[in-house]
Amino acid sequence: MTRAFVFPGQGAQVIGMGKALSDAYPVAKAVYDEVDEALGEKLSAMIWDGDIAELTRTQNAQPALMATSLAVMRALETEGVTLSSASYVAGHSLGEYSALAAAGSLGIADAARLLRTRGIAMQEAVSEGQGAMVAVLGLDLDTVRRIAADAAADEVCTIANDNDPAQVVLSGHMSAIERAAEMARAEGAKRAIILPVSAPFHCALMEPATQKMAIALERLDISAPAVPLISNVLAQPVTDPTTIRALLLEQIKGSVRWRESVLKMTELGVTEIWEIGVGKALTGMIRRIDRSIETRAIIEPDQVAAAIWRSGHSKQSIGAAKIHKVGSYVWFDR
Repeated sequence: MTRAFVFPGQGAQVIGMGKALSDAYPVAKAVYDEVDEALGEKLSAMIWDGDIAELTRTQNAQPALMATSLAVMRALETEGVTLSSASYVAGHSLGEYSALAAAGSLGIADAARLLRTRGIAMQEAVSEGQGAMVAVLGLDLDTVRRIAADAAADEVCTIANDNDPAQVVLSGHMSAIERAAEMARAEGAKRAIILPVSAPFHCALMEPATQKMAIALERLDISAPAVPLISNVLAQPVTDPTTIRALLLEQIKGSVRWRESVLKMTELGVTEIWEIGVGKALTGMIRRIDRSIETRAIIEPDQVAAAIWRSGHSKQSIGAAKIHKVGSYVWFDR
């Protein structure tokens, strides 16, 4: 069975995420400690006991979600499920930074600082109320692309996320997005939902953020990942650090080609995908793209233990999980 690890993006955040895992695994707690130190603040306190509105701010949500995903990876590694058990990694938008940190291409502290910079830059790129995003459900990509072109007029309205066969997200100027939503409904979309986001991500309006991130990335060493990254921009595997740096910049204003990325993984022989971090959004998308892929979402200690059991590790490994107060040892199928 060929496995890939995938990492969720913004919108998955919830108060308390990763707390049970950190209580069970000191290595998971150490990830949050490292992120706190890198940012010079107790982001972990906000994650576990803070206000959801504050956590949802882009500059907080992005490093917080990365920290949570890496905490899961460290817990799995402690129990013997290492990165070497996967053939590919991928992440949805900011999840690419989590994927690269998991694969050793970025350090955790560097990833946290980059995501703080990225979050602030993306938030500041467009004045409040000037941009928006809409999720269109039930129409195919070509239809939504045509709607975006018709709605744009002299404004920006473009594909931000090609998530799965029935979910495409548009991003751009507020008025253009509102026109697109009405057109989508008229075309028979099941729903066209204006998203509660603070900025229009993954469109040309993010160019100022790209310029700021170019400076931050230029100062940073990026190593080749231990396993190939399936790029959001290309929907192809990449390993070259120079290419990765360029793609991380392009991704800020480019489309997240998630549906194509999952199809590429299946083409490369992937039969099992684990979502590493909070939520099950990617798991749901993957099932709608290709139901033959085995999926697993991992964030809680019992899910770590179930993953270990499913991976065929020894009873000694499962026993180690028990020491960490992990609950169930049966196969946990999400």
